[in-house]
Amino acid sequence: CHRAQMFFSSRFTGHRMTTFKSSGAIPPREPGPRPLKRIATMAGAYGQRNYTVRDIRELKGKRTLVETLAFTPEEAAAAEEAGIDTLKVRFDPKRPDLAMEIRKAAPHTFMSFSLPLVAVASPEEALRLAFSAMEIGGDAIMCQWSPRFIHALAEAGVPAQGHVGLVPRKSTWTGGLRAVGKTADEAVDLYRQIKALEDAGAWAVEVEVIPEQILRELSKRTTLITSSIGAGSGGDIQFLFAEDILGDGPGPFPRHSKQYRDFHAMRQHMQQERVSAFREYIADVQTHAFPGPEHVIQVGQDVVDAFIEKLNKPG
Repeated sequence: CHRAQMFFSSRFTGHRMTTFKSSGAIPPREPGPRPLKRIATMAGAYGQRNYTVRDIRELKGKRTLVETLAFTPEEAAAAEEAGIDTLKVRFDPKRPDLAMEIRKAAPHTFMSFSLPLVAVASPEEALRLAFSAMEIGGDAIMCQWSPRFIHALAEAGVPAQGHVGLVPRKSTWTGGLRAVGKTADEAVDLYRQIKALEDAGAWAVEVEVIPEQILRELSKRTTLITSSIGAGSGGDIQFLFAEDILGDGPGPFPRHSKQYRDFHAMRQHMQQERVSAFREYIADVQTHAFPGPEHVIQVGQDVVDAFIEKLNKPG
């Protein structure tokens, strides 16, 4: 929505973080079958979103939502225009500006900020970091923290999403970067982890690289919204990173992902085109093909003669 905004700043980890605050104008209601929801962020800024936490909860078991993690404002804007339901965005407390720009690029999409595992060492620090992310327009928090930390967020009203299955930064406990839940005992442990998050007050859980059949059974047995990445179609949300969808890297890409474009090849082609353009420019300068008559400013010979005459005149 279009509205006047004013700015205020808050101090966080020694960095100046500018946050948007609403002027107080509540957005008007929108007509249509799926109108945007009028919301207020935890910082008090009014806005409009495609979903709220309640909306997503009400869709559990009824419709699979589509989610991606955007790394750039351009990816976020494209995801919103395409109709992606929900976005995840990495929140770096040392560089919050990037998350802010991504939030601005997709102002109407439900967005969870993913917080670093090792950035906090207590429930109080976890809540402070979560508030900092919510302050710039987050709709929820995604983290790999323990239920104790998540309970602190939930108690303060911050929608928190946990993470089970293959949690890369904790993968030493599950045997490295491998699928989890392929035995009955491992599957039961996943169930217990999910119930612990549920008991702590989480609203959702990212479930990574577990068998599809196991996720389907787990999702039936929890009130949490299950976001599946590499866990098949048994969850409430289907999640892939934008760089995997776009093929934006040299690979290899994860087995569970699908590349719909080859941005890496496009970037390589663009780089070769840059090299070719620079080489052609060098050659044109060296052969006096550039600059040509169309690239320069000309004056009459009489102006040149008068200029030289003035330079040569004594005194």
